[in-house]
Amino acid sequence: MAAKKKRRSSPRGKRGRSRTRRQPGLLRRLFLPAALMVVLAGGGYVLWLDHTVRTQFEGKRWSVPGTVYARPLELYVGQPLTPAQLQLELEALGYRESRDSRRPGTWRQSGPGLEVSSRPFTFWDGVEGQQRFRMTLSDGQVTALRGLDGQDLPLVRLDPAVIGHIYPGHREDRLLVRLDQVPATLVAGMLVVEDREFFSHFGVSPSSIARAALANLRAGRVVQGGSTITQQLVKNFYLSSERSYWRKFNEAIMAVLLELRYDKEAILETYLNEVYLAQDGERAIHGVGLAAQHLFGQELERLSLEQQALLIALVRGPSHYHPNRHPERAMTRRNLVLDVMAEQGVITGEQARAAAARPLDVLPPRGRPRENYPAFMDLVQRHLERDYRREDLQSEGLRIFTTLAPAIQRATERAVASTLADKPDALQAAAVMVDVDSGEVTALVGDRNPRYAGFNRALDARRPVGSLIKPAVYLAALDQPSRWGLGSLLEDVPLSLTDERGRPWEPRNFDREFRGQVLLVDALAHSYNIPTIRLGQELGLGTVGRTVERLGAPTPRTLYPSFLIGTGELSPVQVAQMYQTLASGGYRTPLRSVRAVTRQDGTPLNRYALAVDRAFEPTSVQLVNQALVQAMQRGTGRSATTLLPPGLVVAGKTGTTDETRDSWFAGFGDDVLGVVWLGRDDNRPTGFTGSSGALPVWARAMRDIRPRPYKTTLVAGLEAVWMDEASGRRSAEGCDGARLLAYQQGAAPEQWTSCGERYARREERSGVGNWIRGLFR
Repeated sequence: MAAKKKRRSSPRGKRGRSRTRRQPGLLRRLFLPAALMVVLAGGGYVLWLDHTVRTQFEGKRWSVPGTVYARPLELYVGQPLTPAQLQLELEALGYRESRDSRRPGTWRQSGPGLEVSSRPFTFWDGVEGQQRFRMTLSDGQVTALRGLDGQDLPLVRLDPAVIGHIYPGHREDRLLVRLDQVPATLVAGMLVVEDREFFSHFGVSPSSIARAALANLRAGRVVQGGSTITQQLVKNFYLSSERSYWRKFNEAIMAVLLELRYDKEAILETYLNEVYLAQDGERAIHGVGLAAQHLFGQELERLSLEQQALLIALVRGPSHYHPNRHPERAMTRRNLVLDVMAEQGVITGEQARAAAARPLDVLPPRGRPRENYPAFMDLVQRHLERDYRREDLQSEGLRIFTTLAPAIQRATERAVASTLADKPDALQAAAVMVDVDSGEVTALVGDRNPRYAGFNRALDARRPVGSLIKPAVYLAALDQPSRWGLGSLLEDVPLSLTDERGRPWEPRNFDREFRGQVLLVDALAHSYNIPTIRLGQELGLGTVGRTVERLGAPTPRTLYPSFLIGTGELSPVQVAQMYQTLASGGYRTPLRSVRAVTRQDGTPLNRYALAVDRAFEPTSVQLVNQALVQAMQRGTGRSATTLLPPGLVVAGKTGTTDETRDSWFAGFGDDVLGVVWLGRDDNRPTGFTGSSGALPVWARAMRDIRPRPYKTTLVAGLEAVWMDEASGRRSAEGCDGARLLAYQQGAAPEQWTSCGERYARREERSGVGNWIRGLFR
């Protein structure tokens, strides 16, 4: 039995030993494919990383936002400019008062004038170099402009202020620079502080890693990093900010791949454009080029040694060493960088000590540009989207030169804010300022809070315009001089019509009174409804509608008599277009907010040239404008005289809609046109007429803007004629009720009053004839 058991157990033992001997062969068979798979997967992963490196490094590395500029301040003798306006312009530019006015972007008081050192700048039409000059202001204008060599300067154009950016989603911003544009001391300083072995390592530096590990071990905390510049670039350029061994592994591999693919100079240039150096609100400041402008208001090439050292210092921690929030930390770190640069022979010890003794000298923090002018930026983007894709505006680094005038914008904002300060929160506002001759929008406000970036009422609030439409009615009449003139009599008696729903409509004047007959000039100046409706009915609604369209504003598809007193809806910008044609004497110029667009290097792309169309004869338009001057002197706008500078002649028109739901005013001097609207978004009554609501906003803005007075001198083709207010007949200066009114030459009535006829005969006998022709006051 024992033998049998032994025989039975023997085969099992052999099989067991056989299995044990075959296991190494099986493992080898399994290991080789697995190892091959790991190698292939690893190789594939490295190839994928290499593709990632090449695609982004060789392709479009950055989405660079479009930079939006205000219009440049152009200085010349005789230019209207107050000290307050000049101060606003210099503040918008970031110019600083300095004892040393040789540095670009600085100014100092010099006797009765100002000594200014401008910054060089590449415009759409060429490069303006740095200029140092003296200027004096007197009586609200530039009275002297000379270079420091004593030579008179015909014109000085300052660099324009940056007013905003058109960002991609990540809101990074940078100003791309070439390596040869970076000061040599800045490059050398960056290397000795951040990566001394940059030109000898292959992407990672084992000695730097060991040195950092030893320093961290001695300190008991992380005080040094062992990453090379190439690794820093990879981390910022390709990888997330997570802290993990896997990320560090990828970082090392990609750094080596980057070094294998590209030369050191290309890597260093990319790093200098990518490195994160500051935060401006939601805008991340990347690269030394933009950081130089953001922190110092200087071009990179012009940075002093201490400024270069501060940029290098900020690489270690832009927030921790923020020079405005933590000036002591920033100073300590900057001076440490200077010491390292001296120790490594980049600069001398004397240079380091002199630089360390200087202040940080950084610009004070300013508001975020996009939030400073949200309504105007909205207008600019709508203008540009006609010609550019939005993704190009966000990523191609375009330079957009606009028409915004910082001093005019500030005056408009201040007028809106001060007038509405004690008004109900529900009361809203919009305002537009336009250069009369060029049609350039110089200021835009879309909310009672000018910083609000939501609904833009200046562009999108289409509201009934009330009496702002009336000048179009009178222009249609005065364009027929054989039938109507400023001295024509219009009936102001009860009127019954049918409205758009077929119901009886009995319009009234605002004061609910009737005057029998009124002069045409007074009907417009005092904004009487009944004479306006009667005149429009006689002209024909189609004629009035075409006149509105020729002025530049759209009209409803179907016109009803109520259209003649402003039931048609327009936005403030559309109203501004209409009144620009009046203010310019009949020459319609499409409103524009952009002058030119260039690439980041200054290569021109688009120039938005001035376009002018003669819509009306200047004689007809000036007759209307004479009535609008009367409106400001003795009509619905006369209350503005208490707010405007003494003696300033302006033309303007109030507008009020039913139940005081909308308060409007549009007015102009010789060079500036302004439109203001007040109302509620829910269309409830405001309690304000055009003269009590919108007019004070407009007048306060114009008080600061100081437009040139409207010229009342008659254009060729007009003459001044004495007219009798009661009869609409010709009269003379010495007669009761006589008024001097402008007429198309030869179009004045032939009928005379008895008093006027006596004076005319007397003058004829005296030989002086019509000596008053061509005069007007």
